[in-house]
Amino acid sequence: GVCKMKTCVLFVTLLLPLASAFLPAPQGLFAAKKFPALRAAASPRGGALQLKATLSALFFDCDGVLADTERDGHRIAFNMAFKEFGLKVGDGDMEWGEELYGKLCEIGGGKERMMGYWDQVGWPGGNWELAVELHQRKTQLFQELIETGKIPLRPGVDALITEALENNVRVAVCSTSNEKAVQKIVDMLGPEKAKQIKIFAGDCVPRKKPSPDIYNLAREDYQVRPEDVVVIEDSGIGLKAAKEAGMSCLVTLSTYTKNDDFTDADHIVDDLVSGDVDLATLDGLAVSTQWEDWGVDRDVMNSGVGRGRW
Repeated sequence: GVCKMKTCVLFVTLLLPLASAFLPAPQGLFAAKKFPALRAAASPRGGALQLKATLSALFFDCDGVLADTERDGHRIAFNMAFKEFGLKVGDGDMEWGEELYGKLCEIGGGKERMMGYWDQVGWPGGNWELAVELHQRKTQLFQELIETGKIPLRPGVDALITEALENNVRVAVCSTSNEKAVQKIVDMLGPEKAKQIKIFAGDCVPRKKPSPDIYNLAREDYQVRPEDVVVIEDSGIGLKAAKEAGMSCLVTLSTYTKNDDFTDADHIVDDLVSGDVDLATLDGLAVSTQWEDWGVDRDVMNSGVGRGRW
């Protein structure tokens, strides 16, 4: 009887670690904080499972994600540039109000946005050369607005980027805005963090969002797999770009994009703080982590079982 009991206990002790490889990870309130566990090595007693962290990189959009810059930054700078150039529409000054600018934000890229607006209103003086010249001046004015400190980083951005860099998760900013304007926003994180963040912006790719080109470029430069990347966006066109690049996407709602179609988003929050978003949250959203949760990408060591849920 005692021998049989000992045999049963030994059998269960050996079976449980192996069985855990074939069960989905706990969800909701009962799920453990995931990222620290995945970063840890195997158990001191040499457990049967070796889990690896899957999140390799975070790709942030800039405007509306790092800072809510559109309404009180870019829009104001555009209007200041229009006034300096003496542009008129009909009997009045060329000026973009808050509601109009919200519609124009559906067009990716500042120069493209001006060309689209000029086409809509039938303004005869619009051309690409003027758009380029205006955009250069607008960028200078925007940088001056940033330097006044009137446009702060959005809640939780600094803390999340700090946590990512401390855990060797690479960070990039991928934006349709001018690179100099994006750099001003990134510099608000401080020099130590800013120097570790690559910027892919402006005309670095021929096709802007919703094309996935800018996210593909960042992925290729960082030499990471799309399933190991999570994108943080705030717009429908940004979400589409991320998904077409094969990446998971978390959406932080912003002033002008809160009513966009985010059906395909992996997670939606008002902001990173109220949404309780940390590195564990994002690691759980990565495509490869979701595979791992179902046993598709687990290594079952020393068991002769190999890979896979089945």
